[in-house]
Amino acid sequence: MYTNRNILDMIQRKLVVSCQALPEEPLHSPFIMGRMAYAAYLGGASGIRANSVDDIKEIKQHVDLPIIGIIKSVYEGSEVFITPTMKEVDELYREGVDMIAMDATDRRRPDGSTITELFPRIREKYKDQLFMADCSTYEEALTAVELGFDSIGTTLSGYTEATKDKILPDFELIERLVNTVSVPVIAEGGISTPEELKRLFDLGIYSAVVGSAITRPMEITKKFMKAVQ
Repeated sequence: MYTNRNILDMIQRKLVVSCQALPEEPLHSPFIMGRMAYAAYLGGASGIRANSVDDIKEIKQHVDLPIIGIIKSVYEGSEVFITPTMKEVDELYREGVDMIAMDATDRRRPDGSTITELFPRIREKYKDQLFMADCSTYEEALTAVELGFDSIGTTLSGYTEATKDKILPDFELIERLVNTVSVPVIAEGGISTPEELKRLFDLGIYSAVVGSAITRPMEITKKFMKAVQ
């Protein structure tokens, strides 16, 4: 059993690969995600980010790496869908993921609450759990640190109404966070090339999550087709 310190040490200065496929995607299957995670492990990944308890259970059968777990749930009337409520946090905790990531933007959650109202209850309930704050802005990241999140992710920069025009990766945000916050900064979102990844590590990030550029062949194919059309 890893300790929280072990988990953070295992991903420091290393790559986490996001192995996810949504229901409308061809690779949507716990079986496939388990093999995808194993392929990432063989390639040198030091951690896996995964969506849903079913996928996480399958991935655990194939790799012994720290898992950053999320549950994407769509609720009517709310734009927040990455681990949006206590219900999803409870499910991930019961499954025993090493770190739980959740939307830490300032948007209203499905029950009308904000992260500043919800997370103190989560932190009180799960004192021994690592949590990653998926943020879109510098201000949201500062709030997440104050709330007691264990790491900051830039996951949602470019994916909220306030940041929709951002060019990804958001190097400016990442560099600012690295130079000011006291918890590990995990770069995530729009990392498309090894050169971008190296630049991020040169800026001083703690770790990085790469997903689509590695594990989503449909999206990769679309990029190639766009170049020739």
